Amino acid sequence: MKIGIIGGSGLDDPQILKEAKVKKVDTPYGEPSALLLCGVIDGVEVVILARHGLKHEIPPSQVNYRANLWALKNEGCDCVLATTAVGSLRQEIKPGDLVFPSQFIDFTKNRISTFFTDQVEHTPMAKPFAENLRVVLAQVSEKLSIAYHTDKTVITIEGPRFSSRAESLMFRTWGADIINMSTCPEVILANELKLPYQAIAMSTDYDCWLETEESVNFEIVLQRMAANADKVKQLLIGVITILNLTAKNSQIKKLIRTIPNWPKPGVMFRDITTVLKDRAAFKQCVDDLTERYQNQEIDMVVGIEARGFILGSALAYALGKGFVPARKRGKLPSLTQEAVYEKEYGQDSIEIHQDAILQGQKILVVDDLLATGGTALATAQLVQRLGGQIVELAFMVDLPDLGGSLKLQQAGLKIYIQTSFAGK
Repeated sequence: MKIGIIGGSGLDDPQILKEAKVKKVDTPYGEPSALLLCGVIDGVEVVILARHGLKHEIPPSQVNYRANLWALKNEGCDCVLATTAVGSLRQEIKPGDLVFPSQFIDFTKNRISTFFTDQVEHTPMAKPFAENLRVVLAQVSEKLSIAYHTDKTVITIEGPRFSSRAESLMFRTWGADIINMSTCPEVILANELKLPYQAIAMSTDYDCWLETEESVNFEIVLQRMAANADKVKQLLIGVITILNLTAKNSQIKKLIRTIPNWPKPGVMFRDITTVLKDRAAFKQCVDDLTERYQNQEIDMVVGIEARGFILGSALAYALGKGFVPARKRGKLPSLTQEAVYEKEYGQDSIEIHQDAILQGQKILVVDDLLATGGTALATAQLVQRLGGQIVELAFMVDLPDLGGSLKLQQAGLKIYIQTSFAGK
């Protein structure tokens, strides 16, 4: 895996970036904003690019966005994490908070926003930012106790001037949550190159709509960016560490068999039996989970029917902990507690023996696959009703397009994903 980082102030520290070298490149669209800084962080190759130049000398309208994105793609980057300063258009997004947007509004006027100037190409843009990267950013932010907001809308203006108050108020009515001068056309061009892209936005001010706060000026932006630069640096390092682990688990993903149109038309079934029968891959799966949880305070592992029993019991054994099955209604012999939840076609339920979990016990929930998240959320809520405290929910496979990971995070639950697949 190789990660492109746009911005990333502080990552050039030789204690962090190993095997560092600068590289001059040219592209069909001219030179990028700066020399590329290439190196290795926690075993992962990274390519760092200063969007506005090394001395922040390039104004937003003059950035060669096409050259920048082309250079990162040409260097073999698998994804791009792009840091950016933003103004907040919502009072709950405070200066210093981080925001991981999922949508954009392009209000720029004078920028080339496509590579396709001599051909007709209509690029889908319904989901312009990478959900799997947002999930990891949220996980690391939780771990580092960083205040963050996810799935927000960023509006990009032309600049270099800031908004008038009338504009700022108008953007709020449009549904924008944050405002900057750099995300567009950057995210658009990344999508045209099929390069997964996620912005890491730091709120520095309230733009100028909130009259009780000082209106934005360049000095405020620079001051607050500098004050919070270490926060973003630690976040990036944490994300790179997790992505490195994900890369190590790539063999698991390669072995998962996809069966189209099963159990019904339109469904792409992700079959993990091909992982379970492979000794090395199954061991990698369990070893990865063991390494993650062996130093955490965990009293019990709960496995969700049915393949969660396989992963959960193997992990419980490796950790030296007990195992509790969460089963469908009527399959447990003693007295149970039940959680009923809605599914696409009616209701379903999950049960746990009512004496299986003691008050205050730390519980890890394990299943093979996270889709819509209904069963996992119901299990977590049932564990909490029985008195358990959820440490995390761990899954071999996530289908982020079905929204389960987002549902669990919105419920205040921490999740860990080994692999993910786009689509349904």
